[in-house]
Amino acid sequence: MPKPLFIALLIAGPIALGGATNTLGFFFALALILIANPIIWRVRKNRYFNSPHFQELRRQVMSIVAEHNDVVSYVAEIRSHGSFELGSSPTGRHAHLATFENTSAWNNRRDRNVAEHAPHVHNASLQVVRNASVEPIRYLMKYFSIKADKETLADVQRVAQDVSRLEEAVRNVQSREAGIVAMIKPPTYVLRRYAAEFWSLMGVELSPIEVPYPHYKFQYTSAGGNSGQAADIRLDTPTLDALSETLVEKIRWAKSAAGQRALMTARLRGWIKDRDNNSCLKCGISVAAEPHLLLEVDHIVPVSKGGLSEPDNLQTLCWRCNRTKGAKLTHQ
Repeated sequence: MPKPLFIALLIAGPIALGGATNTLGFFFALALILIANPIIWRVRKNRYFNSPHFQELRRQVMSIVAEHNDVVSYVAEIRSHGSFELGSSPTGRHAHLATFENTSAWNNRRDRNVAEHAPHVHNASLQVVRNASVEPIRYLMKYFSIKADKETLADVQRVAQDVSRLEEAVRNVQSREAGIVAMIKPPTYVLRRYAAEFWSLMGVELSPIEVPYPHYKFQYTSAGGNSGQAADIRLDTPTLDALSETLVEKIRWAKSAAGQRALMTARLRGWIKDRDNNSCLKCGISVAAEPHLLLEVDHIVPVSKGGLSEPDNLQTLCWRCNRTKGAKLTHQ
């Protein structure tokens, strides 16, 4: 607002509004206008970012920010090298070879619900959809070609491990960002209005990566398209663990000790970390020393070389040591 206009409002405002009785209201309204003015917000923001206090806090957390950015890079590696696919449904696999057109008269058309054809979608009767919502594991195996054999169990465990690693890594990045905010304690308006600039000045690389959970859908669409229902199954860690346990029960050899040892679940990973005192067995760093430490459970003898998911073949490593080990195995 130009300075002369501001002075004119300041002098003439109370008179124009009816005298002294409206003076308080005028100044209150003027204060609201000034507070809401984006120029005022930018002035406050620049003053905060340029303050010695903020600059000193930035210097104090430089090492923490560097560690955070390294973990973000590691998350991208896990995402790019991970496997997040299992079985598929045969229904509609050749649908792309045909064209479909609804030639009904416009007032008779009921195509609000159109069947979706994709490898992760099974078009079925209404009863199958409802049953799948009650017994998701059973129907997932039955209609998406997930067989009860050793090869499938290995695939499920591979996906489960990749999903679990990425889940933990994403949560770790989020906790680190929350920790940085807690240390800096920026004003609320800074995070609400200038979050991107705040993280940029801090040097923090924000990760856009989310866990790409495989979704499997059972879908019912009526013949006229007037109604439709669906049951969606997300393969997160609890679902994958339940699927692994079901496969182990169905595979005959799984009744042996070897079969039981092959089962790698979130519960087993948690037990291994507790057994190893939540510390990296290679470099010795622990959660006690670094609260935001990202720990992973590693196969000493890799599964690809015949290693089993048994306690004697599992160890806790920090993400740095695990990545270093993985790189060495890759180049051998």
